[in-house]
Amino acid sequence: MHPLNSAVFNPQLTSIHSLPQSGRHLLHLLKPSTSTRGCNANLSLSTPFLSSSLLNLALICPHNRPIIRHLHAHILKLGFSPHVYVATSLLSVYASTVFRDARILFDEMPIRNAVTWNIMITAYSRQGDIKTARIVFDTMPLRNLASWSAMVVAYMDHSLWNQGVALFPQILSSTIGSVLSRCGMGSVGSIIGKSIHAFAIKNAWELNVELGTRLVDMYAKCGLLKNACSVFNMIKGGNFVSWTTLICGAAQHGHGEEALKMFEKMREAGVKPNELTFTGILAACVRSGLVVEGRRYFRMIDEEYELWPRIEHFGCMVDLFGKAGMLVEAYEVIKTMPHEANVVVWGSFLSSCKLHG
Repeated sequence: MHPLNSAVFNPQLTSIHSLPQSGRHLLHLLKPSTSTRGCNANLSLSTPFLSSSLLNLALICPHNRPIIRHLHAHILKLGFSPHVYVATSLLSVYASTVFRDARILFDEMPIRNAVTWNIMITAYSRQGDIKTARIVFDTMPLRNLASWSAMVVAYMDHSLWNQGVALFPQILSSTIGSVLSRCGMGSVGSIIGKSIHAFAIKNAWELNVELGTRLVDMYAKCGLLKNACSVFNMIKGGNFVSWTTLICGAAQHGHGEEALKMFEKMREAGVKPNELTFTGILAACVRSGLVVEGRRYFRMIDEEYELWPRIEHFGCMVDLFGKAGMLVEAYEVIKTMPHEANVVVWGSFLSSCKLHG
């Protein structure tokens, strides 16, 4: 995963000494060790502070572009730019100050969450561009209640009453989708989920990507893979989220071969997988003992799709090698991985040592 480039700003635009006292103090607090090792080690601790500081910055100096760009330079320098929470907080600041820069930053973000998309919907609404706001809304992989609210407010703010009111039946569908996501494993969860599905069919609701993906997730969590596949095949315009949901559900319940077949169909359909997709695929290989396939898919992460392997991916490889009795290979993964092995990785390795010791 590559850091964002400097297209939005010139880090040398201003000297820190020319900034107001509040801005200088904020930048001083955000200046940890510049070593790469230190940044990576402190990322999980520093990220919440960076995010909240960026949001506070919009209140401290909402129109002071030099401060915002200087802070953006610090974030790039420290390697925090690919982090979705930091980048989203920075996007929020740009959206309320320099919309053009917000759009550039949004396009460059390697990972986006629902908040990221919601910010852009609101930003386009403020610009009076409701048409593009709706395009952003329709492009979202998954919408939450805040997304629907942002789009309704956008219509209402510009006196487009009919379009706003027309969204309310779909908002109900989205709310039911949230209930579906909480129908976990077990008979009770499957009964509630099936009842919601029947309600949707009875009321002739369109099986869009969002509702369909929620149903697939519910059925997969309950171990009803045939039902999940049936719903998936009826979804119009399935995206990587719906594919990943189905693959991870199959892997979770031990259907390794099915998960791999689904992944190959996903690739044939031209849908690009993300890191979570590969976590599901590697987990499927672990459960089914598919060492050769696991090696191939692990290499595919960065070689074919240019994604950055996460600790979960390395953990899966340690587990895969360990359960196959390949303890030397498993330990080699731990020694060479760019992440520090956590208790889950070591626990998996030690369990394999005990099993094959």
